[in-house]
Amino acid sequence: MKPGRLLLRAVVGGYFIGHGTQKLFGWFGGHGLHATGQFFENLGLRPGKRHAMAAGVAEAGGGALLVLGAATPLAAGVLTATMITAIIRVHAKNGPWLTDQGYEYNLVLIAAVLSLAETGPGSPSIDDARGSTLHGPKWAFLALLLGAAGAAGAHVVAGKAPAPEPAPDMPAPAPEPVAAPDDAATPSA
Repeated sequence: MKPGRLLLRAVVGGYFIGHGTQKLFGWFGGHGLHATGQFFENLGLRPGKRHAMAAGVAEAGGGALLVLGAATPLAAGVLTATMITAIIRVHAKNGPWLTDQGYEYNLVLIAAVLSLAETGPGSPSIDDARGSTLHGPKWAFLALLLGAAGAAGAHVVAGKAPAPEPAPDMPAPAPEPVAAPDDAATPSA
């Protein structure tokens, strides 16, 4: 048994499952697919709902594969793609430090999943039970390439999508009338 790798898979994979289901279903205090899609539109990831679904499925699915120790290089690749996209679209402009909303946390997650692709998920895991030899430096490098290709693909798709039409000018809603105080509820002197 490899308890360190099991713990790493459970924590990192579990939190990726949580982040993915926040995007997809609004679980764990998330905003769900519609609101996440709108946020992604604001980031220039158009169409936003499609990118939100892809990120949510990649995070929840990749996290589940990581927890199970199944297809570990594939899990590392899709999770790396979401983290590279997050770095490029959100965090890079802030520098490296998390205290400034930077990308250090994303890099740590990339390093963790690529390390698992290199070392293998350990035991107990589905890959280990199947006798999989799909780990090592070559597999970690392929997972990194898959992640870079996935992030580049998201960028290309976003660049080809038309910008949303501006909303027509709409008049401001009328203010609500103020209700008169209820004379019965007002204490008398």
